[in-house]
Amino acid sequence: MRLRWALADGWTITLRDLKHWAAQPWQIVFGLLFSVMLVLMFGYLFGGAIEVPGGGDYREFLLPGMFATTMLFGLEATYTAVTTDADRGVTDRFRAMPIAGSAVVVGRATADMLNSLLTLAAMVACGLAVGWRWHEGIGAALGAFGLLLLLRFALLWLGIWLALVLRSPEALMALQVLVWPLGFLSNVYVSPETMPGWLGALAEWNPLSATVGAARELFGNPGWGGDSWVAQHTTLMAVAWPALLVAIFFPLSVRAYQRLSR
Repeated sequence: MRLRWALADGWTITLRDLKHWAAQPWQIVFGLLFSVMLVLMFGYLFGGAIEVPGGGDYREFLLPGMFATTMLFGLEATYTAVTTDADRGVTDRFRAMPIAGSAVVVGRATADMLNSLLTLAAMVACGLAVGWRWHEGIGAALGAFGLLLLLRFALLWLGIWLALVLRSPEALMALQVLVWPLGFLSNVYVSPETMPGWLGALAEWNPLSATVGAARELFGNPGWGGDSWVAQHTTLMAVAWPALLVAIFFPLSVRAYQRLSR
């Protein structure tokens, strides 16, 4: 019974966020345009400057990495939404209501996942338009999309926790300083084997690298490969990393919300 009410409360919060987006659709539109712009910019401006492993098609190499990078950058949107609600007093009003303690963070997470699904669909459509394809069947492709959304699900709990702990919209700049290097310190654009030893190790163990490597493999797109253990087990790591992040930051997010204003 308690679980049912908690889920119902969480869905109510989700509907609130969806209605907010419907009233201000420019937030969604700009987010989609930014994602499409990244695909076009990297696909056409920088495509000729990067050598694809095995001589494959550059856009087929690029798109899985761009999909995963967009999931990572969604961390900023989660942080901004949660801190904005806290700054405007919305979170305090929610805390005064007789709703489940996890409802607000679960509702926020559900709304963000729906937004991420829409963003991913737009990027896939753009990728198909510029020549990207998957080659391992629809089942493997769905598995790759599932891993991308799993990464987003894990990272949004990190974003929610950071927002509830920092509670400051101004701290977004500091978050961007962390997120953008994390996106580039990976196998998205450069092979970790070309980096200095310690830097390459960090790139290989980056959760983003695991998801990108697994997605390229499942899509049948060209990738960097590698001889290290983590490079040979990208699919396993693409599940293990998000599971670990959720196990850590979901309870921390719920606890941080419940401890607000104490």
